[in-house]
Amino acid sequence: MPLTSVGADALGVVTISCVAVLGLVGLLCIAYSFYLRDRIRSQSETQLRYFGGPSIVRIIFIFFAILWGFGEILRLEFLRRDGRVLHTLDSKWQETVCKCYIVSNLGFSEPCLFVTLVFLLRASLQNTDSGPLSQKWNFRTVGYILLSILPLFALQMTVILVGPTYESDLHLNKNGYLFKITTEYPNDVARCFYPLLSTIFLGLFATMLTLYLFWLGRRILIQVINKGLRKRVYALIFCVSSFFPLRVLLLGVSVKFKPGDAGFEVVAFLAFLSFLCCAGVGICILVYFPIADSLALNNVQDIEATRRRIGEHNDTLSLIANHGPPDDYITSQESNPIGSTQLHTWSLRPAS
Repeated sequence: MPLTSVGADALGVVTISCVAVLGLVGLLCIAYSFYLRDRIRSQSETQLRYFGGPSIVRIIFIFFAILWGFGEILRLEFLRRDGRVLHTLDSKWQETVCKCYIVSNLGFSEPCLFVTLVFLLRASLQNTDSGPLSQKWNFRTVGYILLSILPLFALQMTVILVGPTYESDLHLNKNGYLFKITTEYPNDVARCFYPLLSTIFLGLFATMLTLYLFWLGRRILIQVINKGLRKRVYALIFCVSSFFPLRVLLLGVSVKFKPGDAGFEVVAFLAFLSFLCCAGVGICILVYFPIADSLALNNVQDIEATRRRIGEHNDTLSLIANHGPPDDYITSQESNPIGSTQLHTWSLRPAS
């Protein structure tokens, strides 16, 4: 059953709103991260260097999340309707936009987001000298992330560039599920499709990383003592290992529906929400909470330092106030009470 224009517009508006909120939260976390780095450098707070060490990788993690959200907006038919932003593009250019979406999201931003999340978790197990406190760790990690997703990116490019030439030739592709990128163009509007082969490649990638995430999470939980941190690790592993595979499953189911139908749009929207949860939880647990904890730790240390200074000052005042005559003068007090009184008065007199 075709989705009504009102329903399509509603899903489009909700999608854009969710991406806007994700982007706003991400930008605030980036500003928060820069604030932490500036505070560490300006005040030479070496005890916070561990928290601020992987700041570049955290910012790149947010960048991947925003890039993924931007791609999801470009996929929407909402922007291709008459009078909208992408309606001025002809059918071929709209098809190119759909191809770019497949490569950008399924071949780059989603796997990069997942791999970056794994590296940020793995940083907690590394030696501080060679791990996140190392100056080269951030740039080396970015290189490892790009190398890790390169095979999947190449496979997605192959599906987009080579696959359409075999769309109607292969026996396994008789229904067009494996390589179909767009459907027919009603009212000059190209509707993006999820090629089944692209979803299969993404699913294999997600399966391998999910298994590694379970193993990594188990190692982290063995070493974590704080109950609050354990809850965060449990929440992150549960969210990522549940919602990311759920997104892949929903994308695979979407090939049974026709783009523009209510079934397809609902399944695609649920797949969008699944990955949105992964990105949002990842930003909160891996970016916001560590920065907030480090600043809270610094505030506690400032309070303790102030309390120690006040305590030392009070001890000094108490010592002065309770300072009595030495033992050598106790016996002389009885013989010379006037001199003893003059000495005691001088000892309580503030220094000029």
